[in-house]
Amino acid sequence: MDSPRSPAPREPRTSRRALLAGAVTAAATPLVIPAGGAVAAAPPTARPGPGRPLRPRRPHPDLAALLRRVDHRRIEATVRRLAAFGTRHTMSSQDDPARGIGAARDWIHDQLRGIAAASDGRMTVQLQTFVEPAGPRLPVATTITNVIATLRGTVHPQRVYVVSGHYDSRASDVLDAVSDAPGADDDASGVAAVLELARLFASHEFPATVVFASVAGEEQGLFGSAHLAKQLKVAGVDVQGMFSNDIIGASNAFDGTPPDPRTVRLFVEGVPTAETPAQASTRQSIGGENDGASRQLGRYVREVAGREVTGMDVRVVWRRDRYLRGSDHISFLRQGWPAARFSEPRENFAHQHQDVRVVDGVQHGDLPEFCDYPYIARVARVNGAALWSLARAPGTPREVVIDNSGLTNTTTLRWARGAEPDLAGYEVLWRDSTASEWTHVIEVGDVTSSTIDLSKDNVQFAVRAVGRDGHRSPAAAPG
Repeated sequence: MDSPRSPAPREPRTSRRALLAGAVTAAATPLVIPAGGAVAAAPPTARPGPGRPLRPRRPHPDLAALLRRVDHRRIEATVRRLAAFGTRHTMSSQDDPARGIGAARDWIHDQLRGIAAASDGRMTVQLQTFVEPAGPRLPVATTITNVIATLRGTVHPQRVYVVSGHYDSRASDVLDAVSDAPGADDDASGVAAVLELARLFASHEFPATVVFASVAGEEQGLFGSAHLAKQLKVAGVDVQGMFSNDIIGASNAFDGTPPDPRTVRLFVEGVPTAETPAQASTRQSIGGENDGASRQLGRYVREVAGREVTGMDVRVVWRRDRYLRGSDHISFLRQGWPAARFSEPRENFAHQHQDVRVVDGVQHGDLPEFCDYPYIARVARVNGAALWSLARAPGTPREVVIDNSGLTNTTTLRWARGAEPDLAGYEVLWRDSTASEWTHVIEVGDVTSSTIDLSKDNVQFAVRAVGRDGHRSPAAAPG
């Protein structure tokens, strides 16, 4: 036995606050002193998880060949022709052959019909006309026409992807249907990209359907796209992705900042617009507010159409759209479909929506001279890479759920098997809950459930489909 010791001397009384502070200091993560002198906690080291790191995809040779054919000169010719109609205001002339929205409508229709001739009947072109009742930005009931080219899918034609630009324009006064409003950047640039993609896609076959839409009435209230989305909904079409190209014409804002010719913004909402408050609350309670279908579409674009494929950085902005603004993707969000909006990196507000005029020897207005046509071509390539990949891949998985029937440190996911004849199987994606992008992929095969050795409490999961040719769908997070 140890010999008894004399009593230790009494320690001075210590306050509870001091004891707590000491305990926290003792247990704290080691500190790192950055060069600037601020104190920051060293990041914790996560244990390695299952699967392999997720890497950007390399372009398929057929896709690379298609993207090389995007022609900025044709895009420029389209922008200049649309601007030459003077104004394309929704309430401008519908029957003047040289000026107004009617002349622009007929020209776009003729272009698409010529493009469709190369499709062996797979592409059809229609004028989708309706009458919009009078409203705040429409003093009288007005006929509005969308020009739609549909490249029908060969395997799953009811699965649809939409790309759009709006061909109407406006002057400073949104009700001014008379003054010149050339609308080169807003949004002849978007229409030019859509026409160029229609030209390139027309001679190819795709399992799913791609719709190339030039819509009108955007400046007055998204009327054309709202009608298109409603008609697709009524027809029971399965829209699994939509891109609006709105103001994609300039890499230079002409405001003293350097041009940014290799970046395009992609706006994607978080909690889906069409969800009920209860659904939104549930999604947020499990940490899924960053995992709606539109956010997954944005991640997909970065993966299949980023710098490695198109030479462009896709800057995903986690907002439905810009402050005080909105584009045609919102019409599709309202129907519950994943949709996103492409826009240039920094807008030129000095020229956008301004009447054509000369001030101090400087010409103002949304004119073709302020567009960067190679930049529009690069944005078109981003759209093209995304649409090509979507239309060739299996559809996005459905009915993805996490089994939460019991407490366990593993995670079981279940989903419904797709009907594609070329479906090879599925992959499970995961990331840390604070990560913005998927970081790891686990191949699970042609199954409809999988148990992963990771706790559902700690990370985010999703499932994606893989075709026999290696094309992959967007991810679907558990509902």
